[in-house]
Amino acid sequence: MKIALTGASGFVGSHLSTALKRQGHQVVALSRFDLNQMVSHLTRQLKGCDAVINLAGEPVSRRWTESYKRAMVSSRVETTRLLVRAMEALEFRPKTFISTSAIGAFDDQGRYDEDDPPNADDFLGRLAKDWEQAAREAESLGIRTLIFRLALVLGPDGGLMKQLLVPFRMGLGGPIGDGMQAFSWVHIDDLVDAYLFALKEPQLSGVFHLSAPKPVTNGIFTRLLGRVLHRPTVFRIPHTMLKLMFGEAAQVMVSGQWVISKRLPDCGFQFRFPELEMALEDLVRRA
Repeated sequence: MKIALTGASGFVGSHLSTALKRQGHQVVALSRFDLNQMVSHLTRQLKGCDAVINLAGEPVSRRWTESYKRAMVSSRVETTRLLVRAMEALEFRPKTFISTSAIGAFDDQGRYDEDDPPNADDFLGRLAKDWEQAAREAESLGIRTLIFRLALVLGPDGGLMKQLLVPFRMGLGGPIGDGMQAFSWVHIDDLVDAYLFALKEPQLSGVFHLSAPKPVTNGIFTRLLGRVLHRPTVFRIPHTMLKLMFGEAAQVMVSGQWVISKRLPDCGFQFRFPELEMALEDLVRRA
């Protein structure tokens, strides 16, 4: 297949791009330059594509100024709308559109799967709602549309693990706050497998959670990472310190969603890393 991919140079996108090419697919990497042009430019880039995968979005884990919050919205919602408009302009449209969302669509009070309606009403919750609504506009074009809500993605060379491995290896790791907040996660290999699975299964559509079957708490994650690295994890990180460093974004770090994937397993998908300790052992070995 010929597959257009936004966010191809990022942590998740680079892993997915490599896997797609290994399977013989042709990947059209859409850069920020492409996404900042007129619809006609993007339509030319999408010509002949069988599928479009949208991973674009500014990182969440930095201080949120008002201008940066606007950039977060634009890079997700406006980019998704632009892709849909570009696909609409094509004579022969892609058969599949896979867009991204996040488990921040839910609050931190319950346990959720795809049968539960999103209920978060904070900035990230509203962002996820608008992001998903923009992606669903592709359905009216007759394009099979999937939305993947991502949990925290764990990989050996990027994302959260890249930030944590150095301090944890130095024995400076510890839980955030009281460590009781939910920690829903997915191994990067399972995430990539899920995208490949969705491309091969034309009957799949709608919302899917990319989250391992067994979420834990931040405290358990901390203890297991310390165990795998054979290091103590006694340096608790207070909420006040994160608030000083990250402002409003600190709330993301001291809260968490308990979210699992129900629909993927029901459709026959199998997670290679259902248990966190198994995933961490693999990631530490590869890092």
